[in-house]
Amino acid sequence: MFGLSELAILLIVVIAVIGARKLPELARSAGKSARILKAEARAARDEEAGAGAAPRVVQGEIVPPGTGTTPPGARAADAPDPR
Repeated sequence: MFGLSELAILLIVVIAVIGARKLPELARSAGKSARILKAEARAARDEEAGAGAAPRVVQGEIVPPGTGTTPPGARAADAPDPR
């Protein structure tokens, strides 16, 4: 009779022989899934760390909320008077 270790080895060999054509596709799919999971985890961590309002984009720059909207290269004298 076969023991447990012999059955496990036989099962691994059968899976490798039958699924040899599918292994590269499965590995590629697993890699894509891991990248997506990593990106989502990073986005969730970044969102959690910056619990405040999202930055606004003004003329191609990221301007933190509440800092005004003076365009790059403009002088402070050109900005509207906040009064």
